[in-house]
Amino acid sequence: MTKRAIISVFDKTGIVDFAQKLQKEFGYEIVSTGATAKLLNENEIKTTEVSKITGYQEMLSGKVKTLHPAIHAGILADTQNSKEAKEIADKNIESFQMVVVNLYPFEKVAKEAHDEQTLIENIDIGGVALLRAAAKNNKNVTVVSSQNQYDVVLENLKQNSGETTEDLRKQLALKAFEVTAKYDSIIMSELSEDKTNYETLFLNKEGDLRYGENPHQKAALYKNGETVDYEFLNGKELSYNNILDMTSALNIASEFYDVPCCAIVKHNTPCGVALGKSQNEAYLKAFDADPISAFGGIIAFTQTVDKEIAKHASSVFLEVVIAPEFSDEALEILKAKKNLRIIKLNTPLKTYKTLVQKEIKVTPFGTLVQDVDNKELDKDTFKVVSKKKPSTEMIEDMVFAWKVCKHVKSNAIVIAKDFKTLAICGGQTSRIDSMEIALNKACDGAKEAVAASDGFFPAIDNIQAAAQCRIGGIIQPGGSIKDKEVINAVDKYDMVMITTGIRHFKH
Repeated sequence: MTKRAIISVFDKTGIVDFAQKLQKEFGYEIVSTGATAKLLNENEIKTTEVSKITGYQEMLSGKVKTLHPAIHAGILADTQNSKEAKEIADKNIESFQMVVVNLYPFEKVAKEAHDEQTLIENIDIGGVALLRAAAKNNKNVTVVSSQNQYDVVLENLKQNSGETTEDLRKQLALKAFEVTAKYDSIIMSELSEDKTNYETLFLNKEGDLRYGENPHQKAALYKNGETVDYEFLNGKELSYNNILDMTSALNIASEFYDVPCCAIVKHNTPCGVALGKSQNEAYLKAFDADPISAFGGIIAFTQTVDKEIAKHASSVFLEVVIAPEFSDEALEILKAKKNLRIIKLNTPLKTYKTLVQKEIKVTPFGTLVQDVDNKELDKDTFKVVSKKKPSTEMIEDMVFAWKVCKHVKSNAIVIAKDFKTLAICGGQTSRIDSMEIALNKACDGAKEAVAASDGFFPAIDNIQAAAQCRIGGIIQPGGSIKDKEVINAVDKYDMVMITTGIRHFKH
């Protein structure tokens, strides 16, 4: 029996080579449509137009091409069922053994044009029907829904005497159903008048992790949409906690993507962050901020890790080092520690900041979905509210501390000076506890330093504590009913205060 494949693709990347090999190496008869058929014929691939099988030319500007019993019965017929095999034979309908389709790029069009008519024109009907029909009958039909599958299919045919395996057909069928499900979901979301009614999340499993936060918890890594491009250069496999900590470290580093910055994270909490004139200076300042907590930490860099950084980093126990570049000398030094995970981040940090737009938490009450906290300081709400005015250097330290504070669990207090965190405290149930813990940690370094708070001050006790340790300035959202009392206390102690009008709670 002659094997037949119907090919109808919008994205024609690789289709000529794939069709040639199907025909020349595995004896497939090719049936195709419109522009795809034209391209194949131009490349000397003998192709039968769909219209010769259906008896109808394309209709409605190409909207109707393959929606015909001569096509769909040939795809859906269970040829292992004698009744169905006889039924299509009696009607002179030949079966198909392969369907190769990719769809109109509705998602891409939706990102560029939002008028309803353009969106509707780019909804694929026939392609979706072909994919679903072939996937449904995967016992007999191989469905190819992406050019990324061409090589896999050809290799499978080669290894199995020109036939695809049942296992591969099932895998490809599931992928086709995934493609059509996602396609329909995006259409639904785009055409909905109230887009807030729909949130779609498609997760593709990358693989199992050894375990979750603890050994008794199962875990896996899934990908949804665009993710970071990175290279794993050395060390043990990444764990659940490693990935969380790497994310936290890069979230902070990406706040300062255009300058030398180092962020050290432990247990998903920053313990040392600094900027420097060089990457080495930033690293040494960040490490010095809390060398005890840095033990077993994750370190993220915004620029190249060189030999000097590697020498120091290799002298302590670290879980992960991640950076956009490593010098050859640095890699040689770091790789001497076989368990140290070394990650080269290929995605620019400026782009990294835009990859995630939503945060999702599953609770017994329902699934919570919110926008990621990417709010930047606003010049219209950024106000000096104290009588004493800050120097340029103090403002820069305040902005630095504020950006770090955004990534600390509430109630968060960050004390900093000269672009270096001196103390970070979060996760306390009262703000005064966070303030006092941070001040105790900063010790004498608090003199003329700045303090950032993720939320407003509910009372003047925080100001009194800061004043006792001679903090020079405070940056906080403002908005408390006791703002006037708080500002009066700041003025009493001859301190500086800036309010941002932005809260950065992190629960």
